[in-house]
Amino acid sequence: MTALVTGGGTGIGRAISEALARLGHPVAVVYSRSADDAGDTVAAIRDAGGRAEAFRADVTDDDSVRAMAAEVRDALGPVTVLVNNAGGTEHIALDDLESATDEIFERLFRLNTLSAWHCARAVADDLKTADDGCVVNVGSASVASGRGSSVPYVVSKAALSGLTRALANGLAPVRVNEVWPGLVITRWWAGKEEQGRQLASNAIVGRETTVEDVAAAVVGLVTSKAITGQTITIDGGQTL
Repeated sequence: MTALVTGGGTGIGRAISEALARLGHPVAVVYSRSADDAGDTVAAIRDAGGRAEAFRADVTDDDSVRAMAAEVRDALGPVTVLVNNAGGTEHIALDDLESATDEIFERLFRLNTLSAWHCARAVADDLKTADDGCVVNVGSASVASGRGSSVPYVVSKAALSGLTRALANGLAPVRVNEVWPGLVITRWWAGKEEQGRQLASNAIVGRETTVEDVAAAVVGLVTSKAITGQTITIDGGQTL
């Protein structure tokens, strides 16, 4: 019943890791560079009575992911819940076409799309033998609007949506879904928090969307056994 959360030590990933631990899952908190943050998340889960360990992996590299998956399996047991949360962006104005280079497209595709493919493939056998194997991909509401931090970011997250539906078929009966957070104030907004909050105020529910809101949606998809191949937007109505 192990839950593996990539990018699990910070922001949305930390909130998801802690929420899944409260459900009773041992949690593999996977990180690339944020070792201290991952350690803090593990400590918080343990302090609350849960079980967690941190694992380092470059999720853009298939060999690294397969090695990490084997370490998780040995330490915590087979993976029954996979949350592909790792991702990144480049802040490039949408009309600045020349700055959106092939290198940036390729890097963000590997980080935002291929990483989820690597992880799902690495734990596919675990998921298929589980009573209710489940994958949740963390995408972006920018896919619906076409407006985001950059064109390569929007495109890579759109590809993740296609991967979600393809894997829902390819991994069945494993359930594969995705969440689309809107604007959530995380470390991506460091130094620009007020700008982010002003933009977030456009939500029709009248408040910001929080990391806990996203985590609650992930928990819903993990526990709702009849949902697969679906997208849930968590943005307080920003994209309506």
